[in-house]
Amino acid sequence: MPRSISVAHTATGAIAYLVPVPPERLPAVSPGDLLRAWNVARHGAVERRWGAPRFLRFAQQGEREPTEIAIADPDAGAWTEAIDRVFGLENLMGLSLCLRLLALIEVLTRAARLEPFFDVTPAGVDLHPSLLAAAAASPLDPAARFDEAVLMERLPFRVPHEAGALSPTRHP
Repeated sequence: MPRSISVAHTATGAIAYLVPVPPERLPAVSPGDLLRAWNVARHGAVERRWGAPRFLRFAQQGEREPTEIAIADPDAGAWTEAIDRVFGLENLMGLSLCLRLLALIEVLTRAARLEPFFDVTPAGVDLHPSLLAAAAASPLDPAARFDEAVLMERLPFRVPHEAGALSPTRHP
């Protein structure tokens, strides 16, 4: 399987990526790298480095049309720009980290069942280590999102609040 991603700059200033695999075939990452990506991305947003819009086109899977994703939202763009600077989006691991981070944020906004595994505080966000591990290992779906049910299967049966407390590490 090809490991590199073709990158081009468009006339409008966007960055285009031709990814040799579909989103669901992007590699798993380590929970530590995902946490590092979270911190790098948050730092990028604080610095207001919005970055150029990005366009991702993934390889076709079977009879399904290729998945195409545009990252044009300024906040998502800042996170993507920061991850690109540190990890690189021209490789499958860097792109997998970026998309898993964006997918984690997206699933946390819609999946009430995941609320026990993170806390939003004035000092930042506490992510339970089991949530990071699940997000690092769970496959993305064809739209580069997480399936809530798959994440829930990988989490402990007892929620962290019942088991004690969340990880003491704060993530701004």
